[in-house]
Amino acid sequence: MTIAFSKPAMAALATSALALSACAPKAPEDLPPPPTETEVLPPAPVTPTPTPTPTGPQVGTQSHFEQAVGSASVIYFDTDRFNIDSTDAAALQAQAQYFARFPQLTFTIEGHCDERGTREYNLALGERRANAAKNYLVSLGVSTDRIRTVSYGKERPVALASNAEAWAQNRRAASIIIN
Repeated sequence: MTIAFSKPAMAALATSALALSACAPKAPEDLPPPPTETEVLPPAPVTPTPTPTPTGPQVGTQSHFEQAVGSASVIYFDTDRFNIDSTDAAALQAQAQYFARFPQLTFTIEGHCDERGTREYNLALGERRANAAKNYLVSLGVSTDRIRTVSYGKERPVALASNAEAWAQNRRAASIIIN
């Protein structure tokens, strides 16, 4: 079977073939010199860069928070009180600075009371203490959606004696990191 082309088609085919042959690669006139033997050096030893080990508690843990703010993680109250005094304000300012540096953290403020008084009274007072601390932190710029509050009343004492010193240690609001 033969295919017949018209003269214009033949002319186009011939022109295309001629154009393609003009683009064919040509051998260079001068060839590069042959490669010379070079001395192969062994690779330099790679000394691994030591991975820094953490020198303290991991960010986002209660330990890190307590290391950063010290004793300011807990504020203390007078008997039957939930007001923020100047000592408490300084502690809460240290906490607010910490929480500003780590905005991804959420936390709980626990309200506590000493053993005196009824369970119901102490739960209500513990709640007022936790909320007083929360409100002060919010006034310093900490977002309210990062803070939970809970009252334990007299249920979780840190000091078990029944004296003025133990009672003073138990009347507190403690900030506890959640994540």
